[in-house]
Amino acid sequence: MDCCTTSNCSCCENSYIETLSQACPVCKYQGMLVKNFTVKHIVLDEYLSQVGSNDYFLCTNPECDVGYYQGENVFYKQQLKVPIWLKKDANPKYVCYCSKVTEDDIMEAVLKKGAKTLSEVCKITGAMKDCKCEINNPTGKCCADIVKEVFEKAIKIKERNTDCLN
Repeated sequence: MDCCTTSNCSCCENSYIETLSQACPVCKYQGMLVKNFTVKHIVLDEYLSQVGSNDYFLCTNPECDVGYYQGENVFYKQQLKVPIWLKKDANPKYVCYCSKVTEDDIMEAVLKKGAKTLSEVCKITGAMKDCKCEINNPTGKCCADIVKEVFEKAIKIKERNTDCLN
């Protein structure tokens, strides 16, 4: 299902709603609630037996090495299958995990390939074509808001560059 053109996409229903609670045991930042189901798909296989049955929190501090935590049970970024886009050192910095589309891919679609709409960006990059965010995105939520945010950032950069040329 294509989240760019379909408003009925089930994975977008809870799109990027941050439920903050319980501080990270390492950095003390508030965390984002993530379903256990998602954590089980993101944690490396060798740590899967340590996940248990409770939901987790995603550490929202860009500087912290913690990925998920639940009480004192912690999974660090290095113990995850994918980099967490909100972490400062995420590489690659995915904005759409299902299609492996990065922030740079969105920027290039707008700045170099001339995309003017979000739908055009999705066609060029392949972003938001598979709605399997619950198992692919570390937040367990749809990437639509993140993709839109990066698209809007790229449009502002393009407008600024155009203004400078005039």
